[in-house]
Order: sequence, then C-alpha cells, then structure tokens
Amino acid sequence: MPALPIHTHLPALRAALKEQPIVILQAPPGAGKSTVVPLELLHEPWLRGQKIVMLEPRRLAARAVAARMAAQLGEALGQTVGYRVRFESQVSPQTRLEVLTEGILTRWLQRDPGLEGIGLVIFDEFHERSLESDLALALVRQVQALLREDLRLLLMSATLEAKGLSAALGEAPVLQAEGRQYPVELHYLPKDPEGPLPGTVAAGISRALSEARGDVLAFLPGVGEIARTQAILAERHPEVLIRPLYGDLPLEAQQAALLPDPQRRKVVLATSIAETSLTIEGIGVVVDSGFARASRFDPGSGLPRLETVRVTRDAADQRAGRAGRLGPGVAYRLWSEPTQRGLLAQRPPEILEADLTPLLLTLAAWGIREVNELSWITPPPPGAIRQAQALLQTLGALEGGGLSPRGEQMLEWPTHPRIAHLLLESRSLGLQALAADVAALLEERDPLPRAAGADLDLRVQALRQWRAGQRGEAGGLKRLERLAQEWRRRLGTDVDNRAPDPYATGLLLAQAYPDRVAQLREGSRTRYRLSGGRGVRLSEEDPLAGSGWLVAAHLDAGNEEGRVFLAAPVHPEELKPLAQTVEAVGWDAKAGALIARQELRLGQVLLESQPLQHLSEARRVAILLEVVRSEGLELLPWSEALRQWQARVLSLRSWRPQEGWPEVSDAGLLEGLEAWLGPWLGGISRREGFQRLDLGPILTGLLSWEQQRRLDELAPTHLEVPSGSRIRLTYSPEGSPPVLAVKLQELFGLADTPRVNAGRTPVMLHLLSPAQRPIQITQDLRSFWQNTYPEVRKELRGRYNKHPWPEDPWSAEPTRKTHRRGR
Repeated sequence: MPALPIHTHLPALRAALKEQPIVILQAPPGAGKSTVVPLELLHEPWLRGQKIVMLEPRRLAARAVAARMAAQLGEALGQTVGYRVRFESQVSPQTRLEVLTEGILTRWLQRDPGLEGIGLVIFDEFHERSLESDLALALVRQVQALLREDLRLLLMSATLEAKGLSAALGEAPVLQAEGRQYPVELHYLPKDPEGPLPGTVAAGISRALSEARGDVLAFLPGVGEIARTQAILAERHPEVLIRPLYGDLPLEAQQAALLPDPQRRKVVLATSIAETSLTIEGIGVVVDSGFARASRFDPGSGLPRLETVRVTRDAADQRAGRAGRLGPGVAYRLWSEPTQRGLLAQRPPEILEADLTPLLLTLAAWGIREVNELSWITPPPPGAIRQAQALLQTLGALEGGGLSPRGEQMLEWPTHPRIAHLLLESRSLGLQALAADVAALLEERDPLPRAAGADLDLRVQALRQWRAGQRGEAGGLKRLERLAQEWRRRLGTDVDNRAPDPYATGLLLAQAYPDRVAQLREGSRTRYRLSGGRGVRLSEEDPLAGSGWLVAAHLDAGNEEGRVFLAAPVHPEELKPLAQTVEAVGWDAKAGALIARQELRLGQVLLESQPLQHLSEARRVAILLEVVRSEGLELLPWSEALRQWQARVLSLRSWRPQEGWPEVSDAGLLEGLEAWLGPWLGGISRREGFQRLDLGPILTGLLSWEQQRRLDELAPTHLEVPSGSRIRLTYSPEGSPPVLAVKLQELFGLADTPRVNAGRTPVMLHLLSPAQRPIQITQDLRSFWQNTYPEVRKELRGRYNKHPWPEDPWSAEPTRKTHRRGR
C-alpha cells in the first residue's frame, strides 16, 4: 500500500496512546486516518490482543471503510476486519477490528458494560457530533473511569474544534496531521440563485461538465431534490452516467455510485452522506447546492421539524475537499461570496436539537436517573429531557424513576422506543404481520409521492400488492420488505398480504404515538387537535380530510399548526384502552357554575363524558372555596351593616389586642375560609347561590357568645344623644375612633365628647349644620362650646334662622326640630 500522510504521524500517535487514555487526532480528508490508523494500531503492546472497535456515523461509511481495510489486508470481510450495522454484520471469531455504527455500541454496552475484550474505541468523523456518538462517548468514558483504566479512546476528525474538545476531555493531547489534499479551485455565483434548487444544481453540473475534467460529485439536501435533478440531467446529458447516493439506497446501488465507470463520465448526486469517510473513485469536480436537510426537535411541542438549512463553513470545506483527493480539483459553490462569509463556522451538536427519548431509555438501562451524572461534551437541554421522560412514562418504559419491565423489552428492539412499543403491543392485539409492515414504513423512506396524501394504509396496500406480485418491482418497496421481514422474524409471524382492517393501522399507530391522536376540530375538514395539545392540519386535497379521528405518525411541528405527512384513521372505541378516566370537577367561570363530569380522555382529547354521579361534599366545598379566593369576598352578599360589623370587630381587635378578638379583615377571612364559610357551601352549584347565603349569622359565628355580647357593649352601632336621637356610629377597620355625625343642635347641654370601648375611646364628632354639612370635626366637645361655637353661631344663625342658636349652649334644650325655641 502506498504511503499516506498519516504514516509520518503514526509514531507520535502510538506514543500518545501508550501513555494517555484519550487522544484526539485531527487529520484532513485524504490523510488516511480512517483506513490506516486502525490497522496500524492492531498490534500495539498495550492492546494485548484485544479488539479495536471503530464507530462511523453512517451505515454506508461503516461498510465501505471496513471493506477497504479488509482489501488492504488481502482478506475477505469478516476475517481480521468486520463490520456491524443494524440487521447486518460480517464478523467471525477471528475478527479483531470491527467497524460499527454508533447505535450498535450503545446496545453492546447494555449487554457488556465492561466492554470485555475491547482495548480501543475509535470515534471516526467525530466532528459530526451525532447524538449516538455523544452518548457513546459519555458511556465509554464512564466505563473507562469506573471499570477499565486500560481502555483507550481515540477521537478522529478532519474539522474538529480541537482546543475546546481537549479541554472537555481533561486536556487530552491533540495530534495534528497533514493531508494529501490537492488544491481546489473555488467558483462562486455572482449572486444567490432564485428558483427551484434542482434547476440551479442541474445548471451548475452542466457548467462543470463543460469546464472541468473528471467525474462530478453534487451535493443536494435530500432524495426529492436528487430525483428531480436526475430527471433534468437525464434529458440534458444522456451521454453521462448519473448515480444517486443516499443512505436508504440498496447496497448494490450504493456500490455503483462509489465505483468509477470506465466507459462514461459519471455524476454522483449525493446527500451529506458523501461529505467525509466515503471514498468515491474518480471525483475531480464538486458542485455544492449549499443546503442540507436537518431535523430539529422542538421540545415545546414534542415534534420534529424538518428544515432545509444552509451548510456550515466546515461542511462546505469538507464538500469542496472531495474534489482534491486525486489531484487538483474544482468546486462550484452555488451561492455568492458574501453569503459564504455569513455561514456559521460549525454545525451544532445533534444533542442540542434531537429527540432524546432513545438516549433517556439507554441511560435508564444503565441505572442513571440524573442525566448530568455523565460527563458530556455538550450537556443535553433540560426541556428535551423532560419531553423524553414524559413520553417514556406514557409508553410504560419507566416506573419509580427507573426502567420498567416494558422498558427492558423495548431495549431489545433496535429501533426508536415508540416503534419498539408498537411491535411489542401488536402481539396482544393480534396484529403482528401488520405491525411489521407499519414499522418498516415508519422507519424507511415513503414509497409513494407526497401527492398520494397522508394515508399510511395506502402504503401498506402498496407494499402488500407488490409483495403478492401484483405490481412490478420497485426499489423502495424492496427495501421496505427487507426490513418488514426482519420485524416478522423477531415477532415470529408469517407474511400477510390481505387488505388490513380500516382502523387496524391507526390502532397500531396509537400504541407508538398516544400523544398524536388527532380529533377533527368542529366546523373543519382539515384541522385537528392532537392529544398532546398541538394543532395540526391536512391539505384540502388529502383523502383523509374529514376523518373524525386520526393518528399522526410523521408530521412537522410548524409555527402555528403542524402539517401531517403520514397518518391513519382510528375508531374512537379502539382508543378507550389507552385512555384514562378522569373526573372533571371544577368551576366554569364563564357559566358561573360548578361542573362535575366523569370523562374518558386521551391526553387533551375527549373520548366520552357523562355527569359525575357522586361528588363528595368535601370536594365540592373545596372547589367553591377556591372560587371565593379567586373572585374575592365581594362574591358574598355583603351589606353596609355587615361591613360595619367587620369594622367594629377589627376596631376592638386593635383597641384590645390582649382579648383575642378574631382577625376578620378581608385577608384574614380569606385565609380562614374553610373554618367559617366551608360548612355553609354544601348546597351551592351556581354563582347566584353565593348571594343567597345568610352572611350575618355566618360571620357572627366567628365570635364566642361572650364576644357577641361585649361587641354591642364596647362597640355599639348607635349612640343616644341629648336630643333623644339614636345616631349611627361609623367604624373604621383600621381601629381609628368611630365617627358620630350629628346635628349640632342635638348636643346642646352636653359638655364632654361621648366615648365607646368602655370609656377608653372618644368618638370623632362630625358636628353638622342644619344642611347636614360638617361645621367642625373634633374629639373635644367642651373646647368647641367654649372657643369655636360663638364664631359658628355668628356665621350661621342668619343663614339658618329657623334653627336655634342660643348664646349659652350649655343650658339650651337639645333638639332635632326646626322650630325656633330661643336665641
């Protein structure tokens, strides 16, 4: 094998791994790190004959890298070098170097937490920061710290932010290697293009074919754009071989894209899968759309949001570098230079944007209850953690904070916990064959065009008709059948090509997506409310529009309402075993009434409701008391007399603090509602019922018999004045002197101010003119007669000459009448 740039750095790498538990290797594309380093380390003394496992982010890369290393040894796959991906492996007892996808390692750790027989774990292309790689690294570091001091870790990438990563890994040493990268000439567009992306990319490829030499690798966001671009190019360039490349392609089609064609020039239309580890023979030109497809998880809604986003600078550099592997190359970037300067430097780690449900289930299997027990490069967001925990609780995977028996069963199925739960539940429902087909359809790419609508049953029928030989072979359906066959094998069931029951698919979906049961909104054919609370919609033309109940499997959270891409109808009767019976007891503020119903609910959607037959008195009273607290004491039938009773008691509480008068302020009454008001609320069911309460006796009950007697004695409601009139006193809840507003003439002959509170508190006299306007406010009546009355008499007797204004008020007869008795 010819020497590669990485060979000059192997001595330093060997020395570092001999001394250090974790090492970081940064090497550009083409340096040989993925295919040279693992083989060169196989015979290190510290490995002591143990295995090396190397993690790759993608299945396609795992197979390709393993095959290349086996070829370098002149061996078949499965001898010294093998690989494991989901549902597929080529290993033997002689295999000492295994290339794995990252999820395989996390399941391996569940069976063997000590990683016995493994001496080195290599994380290749770590810059991609997939959720599985971050989880695997956190778990392996814990194994290293607690069980295996001899275990070594090697993180490799072309575009790592090595300084920050080293700090996060305890100042792990960083080795920088040069690559065998030829210069790449970059071309930008004068301005960002407008119009559909497939047309833009097809134009860029046409330009590349005419201006540059070598096979062309074009990057597009997804399979839809690849298919449309392929159709345009097939018409424009029939002389060129056009190959798609994406993860869901059958293995043979992937291999065809990777190998050169000796007869014709080749154009490979690829997703981001082709950015890094894969070696695609013959590529000298790159055409980059500048976009990628990213799934963002919204923890607020619990739903994914599939977005087409601009690539980051590091991804753009990786893509362009593909043109310089074999010699000087050319890269056409289909965006402007100002846009290039505005690109983000690096892609964010997937752990910040992903559904964390699989991660939480794995941690529960490890006995980890607090996520932060592990050392993370980037800690997972708390909101997404709470969302995942709630879903696992709903699926029955957790109990008492740990893993339940159902959770243990779910871990045995190499798929998302939702689909694992669906497959497990299918046994009790007798729907195993249908579950195998549904699970395959949920996991793989949609075999029908989007114009077919959202009905999952149409996909089941297409798969079953193809399987029964009623249709010609289709690559997508063939891929689906391989996966469905694996699920049938695990479920122990036979194939079934009959048309499914109209509601059976929806019933299975409800097992996986109980939070996505959708009820049609009243007055609409397309708008639904999910059991999880969100709003979603179908397109007007969708065949499912108007269905009363659906279960949505694939959807987008959207900004206001999400879009449903894949769903199936379900009968509400079938949902009852999943629902919970709850008592809807409370107060309807709008109607002003107590409601008490027994409801069958699935999340926030109502399946059934009927009046609650028995509502305990205690519960009824508790609700009504809360209504009073919420709406305030004004809900009760207060009168002025009752407010004065309240003020009199509070005055005595202020004047005589040692005597234990109750706290009857509004705040005090609200605080003690249960004791004084609760016993009287049993018969109330509507707001008007509060107004029919006899509030006087209820409040009086707060006083002892002795306090009731002394209240009238110490804080009387009225005082008799010299004229014989009984005048009402006005008390203040703050305990200030009560006010006696009385016509001046009714107090003739009275020398001193009247008092309450057993003579301790003089009242505040409001002396009124015959027109009932205050002449004087005083607590010193004697001083008024001596000093102020003469002036008052002089000023007012002419105005009110029908009323007595004697010169000597001390000896004058008090009166309330207008008849003049003397001057």
